[in-house]
Amino acid sequence: MEGAVLCAANHAPLTPISFLERSALVYPDRPAVVSAAGDAPPRTWRETRDRCLRLAAALAALGVQRRDVVAVFAQNIPAMCELHFAVPMTGAVLCALNSRLDAAMASVLLLHSEAKVIFVDAALLGVAQEALRLVSAAGARAPVAVLITELLDDDDDSSPPPQSTIIEHEYEALVRRGGSPGFAVRWPADENEPIALNYTSGTTSRPKGVIYTHRGAYLNSLAVVLLNGMAAAPVCLWTVPMFHCNGWCMSWAVAAQGGTNVCLRRVTGGAVFDAVSRHGVTHMGGAPTVLSMIVNAAPEDQRPMPAGKKVSVITGGAPPPPTVLFRMEELGFLVIHSYGLTETYGPATVCVWKPEWDALPAEERAAIKARQGLHHLGLEVDVKDPATLRSVPADGVTMGEVMLRGNTVMSGYYKDAPATAEALAGGWFRSGDLAVRNPGDGYVKIRDRSKDIIISGGENISTIEVEAALFAHPAVAEAAVVGRPDEHWGETPCAFVVARRKVEPEEVMEFCRGRLPRYMAPRTVVVVEELPKTATGKVQKFALREKARAMGSLSSTASRPQGKGGRSTSKL
Repeated sequence: MEGAVLCAANHAPLTPISFLERSALVYPDRPAVVSAAGDAPPRTWRETRDRCLRLAAALAALGVQRRDVVAVFAQNIPAMCELHFAVPMTGAVLCALNSRLDAAMASVLLLHSEAKVIFVDAALLGVAQEALRLVSAAGARAPVAVLITELLDDDDDSSPPPQSTIIEHEYEALVRRGGSPGFAVRWPADENEPIALNYTSGTTSRPKGVIYTHRGAYLNSLAVVLLNGMAAAPVCLWTVPMFHCNGWCMSWAVAAQGGTNVCLRRVTGGAVFDAVSRHGVTHMGGAPTVLSMIVNAAPEDQRPMPAGKKVSVITGGAPPPPTVLFRMEELGFLVIHSYGLTETYGPATVCVWKPEWDALPAEERAAIKARQGLHHLGLEVDVKDPATLRSVPADGVTMGEVMLRGNTVMSGYYKDAPATAEALAGGWFRSGDLAVRNPGDGYVKIRDRSKDIIISGGENISTIEVEAALFAHPAVAEAAVVGRPDEHWGETPCAFVVARRKVEPEEVMEFCRGRLPRYMAPRTVVVVEELPKTATGKVQKFALREKARAMGSLSSTASRPQGKGGRSTSKL
């Protein structure tokens, strides 16, 4: 309209750096970063800001420029919290690497990202040394290495070698070298400038580099605050890896609310209860694996919650089994089911709970919580026919692909224009997940990954539905289902289960046949000691599919009718 202007007085690029600036003013003496074990003094928000400015100044002195990539290879330690602000303050791009990478894959990602500097956790120095050697062997310039000498756990058996030829700087010395906290922050000139480069987990393919912007990170951080119900000054226990979507953007969200980051190197049920008791934790997150650790913690490791206190737990991935949800509620943990991908900055949808559901029977409440719900305020979600882009009817039956669009969808894949164009074709990000919409409220319920659907005798079988039936068996602690080749049916469901007690495959199959249509029940059950997983707790189904293929065709190895037979082993 006439008279409207856009100027410095009414417009500034959105960036989560501003969260740190505000918290240092509003909550200067409030703890910002503490160690869960209490083995290091806490740092306040004023101290944290000063340290980040010094670190940014030191990085600039090392030659770090705008849009340079700065990698970090670390567990959930205080330095990870600081680097989420110090690196963007220089205008550079933070690349948090999966702390469970082997040297070969770490070197691949360092080469692809062209990282100029890498911060290395002392606990991971051995892997980092080999990765950097491989980078040099490939004829590339190895990044400048900075060693983070945070305290290791007493039982940590991964102490670094006494000497290292790759380390050029030490973290605390670098912070001190930054001098007084007078560094002039390099604010983004455009909020769509990159702030982070995150590599996908590689559960279905080689990891891709996903580009986050200052704007997207800012907006998703606020969305996370809202969907988690984070009031002012929350206390967040770091059970989500900070390398994973920047801790689902909670690394910035906690700062937005002046909260406290409780850093935990190693997640166990006992460590969670201890941290909740010691630090007054209000929020945490994690894959269903983390929930299982909590409910299966030894009685002596559990701690009662103070009267009226609840810890909000946001979980993603496959829906937690009903038994786990019930037990979490009994222990004082409020589970919030969310859904998202690396390409959506982490959480994208949430199963918003409605008060009228409180009075429903426990089984119905669990079924509702198993859904992925609807999008948060930063974007839009729909379930569409991937060919026509028409929305599927909300009938709870018709499947389509989950698609998302909005302000918290990635800018693209780094150095991969064809993959970017394919993922964002038609103006929507195509997730590859298949889902239906509930006829009552339109809530999204994911049936499966498009690559995981089993087609048996012309019927589509949702592995998630089969896994839900398996979880109902009292002896099944974990389960994953993939297709096994079958000469007659094409493929049939093959279940890999981790058992709480000794159980025969036939017992598990018979149990499932009583709860599923005959064609959906597993025809093969393999009892294993553990399931192969990524560092974020996702089951690596491609590894299980390889195992199932190696078994050969069930019809060719045993001529039995549908629903009979099985195989058991004690180790995967």
